[in-house]
Amino acid sequence: MSFADSYHATTLALLDSVREKNLQTLRALGPIIGRSIAAGGVLHLFGSGHSEMLAREIIGRAGGLMPVTGLFDPGYGFSENVVGYGERLARRYENTYGLQAGECFIVISNSGKNASPIEVALHAKSRGLVTIALTALSMSTTASTVHPGGRNLHAVCDYVLDNGGVPGDAVVEVEPGRFAGPTSTLTGSLLLNLLALEAVAWLRAEGRDLPLVTSQNVPGGMEANIALAARYRTRLSKLIG
Repeated sequence: MSFADSYHATTLALLDSVREKNLQTLRALGPIIGRSIAAGGVLHLFGSGHSEMLAREIIGRAGGLMPVTGLFDPGYGFSENVVGYGERLARRYENTYGLQAGECFIVISNSGKNASPIEVALHAKSRGLVTIALTALSMSTTASTVHPGGRNLHAVCDYVLDNGGVPGDAVVEVEPGRFAGPTSTLTGSLLLNLLALEAVAWLRAEGRDLPLVTSQNVPGGMEANIALAARYRTRLSKLIG
């Protein structure tokens, strides 16, 4: 089997197992996020370094929820192990966009050990937000944290979504002891979109408005997004239109 074939087979099986493993948590979180959005709240995300790409996956995303916003690190994760840096990021973000008790904050870190994600999660908790870790439990439960509090991300958050990854992320052994083919982006994206759909399902079941982003490439899409985004003008770090 080629490296690519091995990666394809492994990731297909992993996607199924990750959904099954997290199903109970996803269904528990759907109503929590849905109620927050129905009350006018927004969903916050933070991912340091490569994990920021996952946060951006559901922000301003066609077919996704409009009231989703992100804390973006201008240092692109370079200082994620500097104690105190994440707290400063969180405070600046709060001053600009606001954090409201009862809202949800998803913090993404594959390793779960770095200081910035842990500090962002702790800051959100201190403000009364529901915190959700998206991490690889195989790493977060075994890697030594650099945060002086001594706990990894999964241990400080209210809920945990496990991306099912292995230590080091990659799953295809290309040379003895050397691996390629990371999985955290695939499974993380799946989990975030499943979570959004659970929130949409709750909103729909409760007869609430569905604040969905429309593709700007379909007729009327841009106009619909501009009108919807106006509801959240002071809260979102990325707006449509």
